[in-house]
Amino acid sequence: MGEVLPMPGFGDLFTDLRGDERTMRVSYHPERGAVVLSLWSGAVCRGSFRLATDEVCRLPALLAAIDADAAPPAAGSGGATAAVEGEAAAEATEVIQTGDISGTTQRAALPVVPAPRVA
Repeated sequence: MGEVLPMPGFGDLFTDLRGDERTMRVSYHPERGAVVLSLWSGAVCRGSFRLATDEVCRLPALLAAIDADAAPPAAGSGGATAAVEGEAAAEATEVIQTGDISGTTQRAALPVVPAPRVA
């Protein structure tokens, strides 16, 4: 991992549902033009992802769609109304492909490495 810096003033900490001191830190670094999402196990950073600030708007849009889909249906809504609302929710949560990634990976068999023998 790279250099570990103190949590900046603009960020937040989320606790994993599984517990075991698992957390996700979200921090904004304006000097780098990035939002960093990092996964922690106690005091050890296990991985990080730097998201460019011009891509940030996509993340809350996705989370809002997930939140809307996970929300319980309103009390007293009729069957026909619920069906129309369900169709609208399905359209709102539709995955939009943002780019063609076909052909960008090269799949090759990994070399066979003999297992070391211990006498």
